[in-house]
Amino acid sequence: CLVVTNPDRRRGRGGRTQPSPVKAAATELGLSVSHDVDDVLDAGADLGVVVAFGQIILPHVLAALPMVNLPFSLLPRWRGAAPVERAILAGDERTGVDLMVVEEGLDTGAVYARAELDIGPDETADELRARLVGAGTDLLVDQLRVGLGEPTPQVGEPVYAHKLGPDDLRIDCGAPADLIHRQVRVGGAWTTLDGERFKVWRTSLTPTGVGVAHPTGTTPIELLEVQPAGRTRMGAAAWANGARWSPDYRLGS
Repeated sequence: CLVVTNPDRRRGRGGRTQPSPVKAAATELGLSVSHDVDDVLDAGADLGVVVAFGQIILPHVLAALPMVNLPFSLLPRWRGAAPVERAILAGDERTGVDLMVVEEGLDTGAVYARAELDIGPDETADELRARLVGAGTDLLVDQLRVGLGEPTPQVGEPVYAHKLGPDDLRIDCGAPADLIHRQVRVGGAWTTLDGERFKVWRTSLTPTGVGVAHPTGTTPIELLEVQPAGRTRMGAAAWANGARWSPDYRLGS
């Protein structure tokens, strides 16, 4: 068994070089680790399993070793880099994991099996991703146990999950409340206050009595957790008290 993962890189405040979580786990289990995909050619493996690898696997490798992938989407919807985030931003009510054939194209392979999940109305991208990891693990193990069988070609119009940029997460307080709530659920949503970046980490579409109500293009949204520039994340009510927030003030200034 050989585990291929990305090279060590600088992480954390100290800037020290650290292994990827995959490498750390593999090393703890005593598995061989490489940073070069071509090393699988001499690994003696029957099948390769790809999960969130983030690199193109070249044709000569695929020709020598069949591989399966576990994208966190219901293909062909949300092919690409950010399927979890795009599903939330689009307001999708369901997503899932596909066990599929790795081809040269981007998430174009036929599908062996899938697991579907409902997306909670307040579920964050991190929370959804954790559930998808569990569902994907069970799906892979179950299918390897019974045999992959014949895959089924994807059906439908492809939709691409392009990588998110800062503008995707910039809050327009004049937008509908449900759109703002979805941006916040993705993680890293931001606006400005007094010309400085102001992050919003948790919101509610219904009043809870513990946050700060803010107008939107539709109904007010309640800010529950925020992060002013240069500060740590904190409860919105505590921030508002310290900042002497007035209902007349507006984010986005």
